[in-house]
Amino acid sequence: MRIARLLSLAGLGLCLASTPPVAVQAAAQSTAADSQAQGAPPALEGRGTSPGATGLPGDQPEAPPPVAPAPAPAQGGLMGTIDRAMGSVNAVIGYFFFFDVLFWDPDLTLPLAVLWLVVGAVYLTFRMRFINLRGFGHAIQVVRGKYTSKGAGGEVSHFQALTTALSATVGLGNIAGVAIAITLGGPGATFWMIVAGFLGMASKFTECTLGQQFRKVRPDGRLMGGAMYYLSEGLAERGLPKLGKFLAVSFAVLCVGGSLGGGNSFQVNQSLNAMQETIPVLGQYPWAYGLVMTVLVGIVIVGGIKRIANVADKIVPLMCGVYVLAALAIIFMNASAVPAAFASIITGAFAPDAAYGGLIGTLVVGFQRAAFSNEAGVGSAAIAHSAAKTDYPVREGIVALLEPFIDTVVVCTMTAVVMVVSGAYKNPAYQDLIEGRKGAALTSRAFAEQISWFPYVLSLAVFLFAFSTMISWSYYGERCWAWLFGDESSGIYRGLFLLFVFLGSIITSSNVLDFGDLMILGMAFPNMLGLYFLAGRVKRELDGYWAKKQAGELERVA
Repeated sequence: MRIARLLSLAGLGLCLASTPPVAVQAAAQSTAADSQAQGAPPALEGRGTSPGATGLPGDQPEAPPPVAPAPAPAQGGLMGTIDRAMGSVNAVIGYFFFFDVLFWDPDLTLPLAVLWLVVGAVYLTFRMRFINLRGFGHAIQVVRGKYTSKGAGGEVSHFQALTTALSATVGLGNIAGVAIAITLGGPGATFWMIVAGFLGMASKFTECTLGQQFRKVRPDGRLMGGAMYYLSEGLAERGLPKLGKFLAVSFAVLCVGGSLGGGNSFQVNQSLNAMQETIPVLGQYPWAYGLVMTVLVGIVIVGGIKRIANVADKIVPLMCGVYVLAALAIIFMNASAVPAAFASIITGAFAPDAAYGGLIGTLVVGFQRAAFSNEAGVGSAAIAHSAAKTDYPVREGIVALLEPFIDTVVVCTMTAVVMVVSGAYKNPAYQDLIEGRKGAALTSRAFAEQISWFPYVLSLAVFLFAFSTMISWSYYGERCWAWLFGDESSGIYRGLFLLFVFLGSIITSSNVLDFGDLMILGMAFPNMLGLYFLAGRVKRELDGYWAKKQAGELERVA
């Protein structure tokens, strides 16, 4: 999942209207967990949120930003009070998470969270000697089962761990968020998005290797791993037990909050908005959609990681395959325009139009989209990969590096190329969608020009994206909850999670929903700091494993 984001919080933007300008611009960026809907309010477009304000020329409308309408109950009473309180909390958190690093430039905004993730990814790419390149082929072989060890400890296969983690990151933000990124940064943003996805592969490798190195077998027989373990125990090994405990607790609390909001209620809320486009009756009975989702999610998560993995390894290939095939169909239908499209992507990356903010503006948009989409550096995927069957922690880390490639380099790039080939990102007929930041609707229109029935495919994709995201994030949140309060309390968390699934269909208070998205992005701060301290440990194990591979000493399945 997961980073995401991504990109801008609607309610957060509204509640920040009275805060300093920098806070308004910064907090408009957001991570999230995949969602969004065709035709949803502008500020709700994106991976779990919207691409939002990037500080590029033309990013902010001349008129005051529109306020998304909400039913009266959300404006008054208990829910209204809670929503306003959460808005204040979001404003404070957003001010720090999205502090504008380029505060001296009135035309550009670079959120601290994006810089934190990208700089970390660059460092780990060099520290691990470009494992994202030299380990790519080996990763594919491992996923295919060529290096599967008999009797290896774990609960799920390499492929199931990969698809479980992907189900939390691949989402409609790959559709909606990318479309808006192209309208803001031009075709050149695609190039920088791919570069950032490539760099993120090293972050995923490092955190998922650590997840395996520090995993534990719990009293109930289940495997337990993730950032909360390698932060607390890994830093204790480095002589920093207090810092490690603080970072681990911070990560776990943020993950629980994110799983109930961005990884849950927000998914239901935004997928419902999208489904209403093709099934209007859901607008009258939103609770029915929430009830169905609650039952389906409950059936899966009660079975733990094994059942979640069994579902994810079927849904993820399906939803990715259908979307990529549709995108390829559009590209082939416009084959004559493909050379010019790629030329504009390359040219736009290094010599972009001033209307898109110049080179820096285009680069920031591309990096931002990738950072919030694949969640590399957030630490969530390490929880899923810690349950994989393997004798070598590094081997699972190498499998994990495929996630940013699939999420960003493949799926996001497919959307970007379709946008450029079709010219939808600058089509005057879609100006209302472009100005309104309605990325999913813009993508749907672009596809519908060639494939009339695509909006129905998009609705199905939204449902699958939301469902798969929720079942994966339920596992992330439940493991962090168990780490904080003990395995015997896992049932309480699952009950809370299912309650929030249903509430997602009837809650209209955007600040409450957006709070979870901020929690997910916040996970990157303690996690990435830990990766800096523990990178040497991973590098030593990687060198040993790679030496065995080069010498032909690794057991290989014929």
